[in-house]
Amino acid sequence: MHITGAWILLIFALLATAFMLLFLHLTKLGRFVHQRIPDRPRRRLFLASVSFFVTFVGVRLLVRSITHHVGPFGWVIIDGQHIHHLVWGILLLLGVGYCTLAEVGTGSSPSSIFLSRLLSILYGVGAALTLDEFALWLNLQDVYWARQGRESIDAVILFGAILAAGAWGAPLFSASRKDN
Repeated sequence: MHITGAWILLIFALLATAFMLLFLHLTKLGRFVHQRIPDRPRRRLFLASVSFFVTFVGVRLLVRSITHHVGPFGWVIIDGQHIHHLVWGILLLLGVGYCTLAEVGTGSSPSSIFLSRLLSILYGVGAALTLDEFALWLNLQDVYWARQGRESIDAVILFGAILAAGAWGAPLFSASRKDN
């Protein structure tokens, strides 16, 4: 049986999202996160950061398995055209951006908080899918495993550092300001 990359990406995104949301609600570590990281915006930045790095690693492993013919995985091909995963990332980012403009998940009800967290996770997933192929949109050719593909890794590291600094660095900086 051959599973297309589109299904693999969808299944991976759904499982990763469900896992993260369940993790936040059902584990001791999730309760620790609730106690230590304020909900808005720190916890949203934390969720986006974690989903960004998990997705990046997952997609790199998936692409590697496809290129080396490991497992039942394959490329996303529609009408003979290979659809790169940055397309799905852009679509996710557009959807999350629209929801943000429509102020989805900004209330204090449980469903609003759930949507806020879901959008944060989907933002991280979309950003990882898009930036993983940064070198493609920079060079306008597929250089994923070529030397120029390193530009994607650099973009992921830079953006990931910004997300991580927002989630973890801001409380550190605000604590050091209070000490002075």
